[in-house]
Amino acid sequence: MKVIVIGPRGKMGRLITMAAASRDDMELAAGIAPKGRSYVGQDLGTVAMIGSELGVPVTDNLASVIEQGDVIIDFSTKETAMEVLDLAVAHKKALVCGTTGFSPEEMLRFRNAAKEIPMLYAANTSKLVNIMNKLLELVTSTLKDEIDIEILEMHDQWKKDAPSGTSKEMGEIMAHALGKELDEIAVYGRDGASPRTPGTIGYHSLRAGNIPSSHTVFFGGMGERLEITHHSYNWECFARGACDCAAFLADKEPGFYTIQDVLNL
Repeated sequence: MKVIVIGPRGKMGRLITMAAASRDDMELAAGIAPKGRSYVGQDLGTVAMIGSELGVPVTDNLASVIEQGDVIIDFSTKETAMEVLDLAVAHKKALVCGTTGFSPEEMLRFRNAAKEIPMLYAANTSKLVNIMNKLLELVTSTLKDEIDIEILEMHDQWKKDAPSGTSKEMGEIMAHALGKELDEIAVYGRDGASPRTPGTIGYHSLRAGNIPSSHTVFFGGMGERLEITHHSYNWECFARGACDCAAFLADKEPGFYTIQDVLNL
């Protein structure tokens, strides 16, 4: 499988490049930089700082190299992601997108694209996070209105969207287990006189330093509390998961896939 990585000098793009380069079932075809970056034209291995050259160019023109790849992996920005999506559809290339912060209308564009290409969207590509999601579904569907649900998520100071895409996905899973939609029951932060409304899901977002990613869901009962937490020590688990997602698409027909499909969850 020939892989094109979007944003190879970004925190995720660099690690995805490293993970893909280490796999026997993948070959890096190109790295796509933002327009006008000083490292355009350099070797992908040099740009991603993996310690060796790969003999693969970095360009800021995806259209010029897209036919050289089988799958595109994109963990960039929402603005770039929409451009990548349009090109992937135009050239019928499989796409893995892990960018977050999209509006419902933008997410609909991904679902529509899946009618023409193998499309895998994953707000979080960690195996353990997705196993955690199954646990959240189990607890919520078992206890329902016996518990209060609060989500605390922490990320680095550079993360643009809040709450995180991962925590939104967690909230959606639990809301559906309650027979509701997240938009109906989500409460974002509290200020002043704000007693808890039963049946809601509370959100709290911390942004500080270089915290990689941390999500805790609190299930509060009377006289007891359950906490389910995932901490990532770095972003390598997400990069490995992204490559697993790309490999999963190797023989797939057009369709909208998730990491739950990859992990058979």
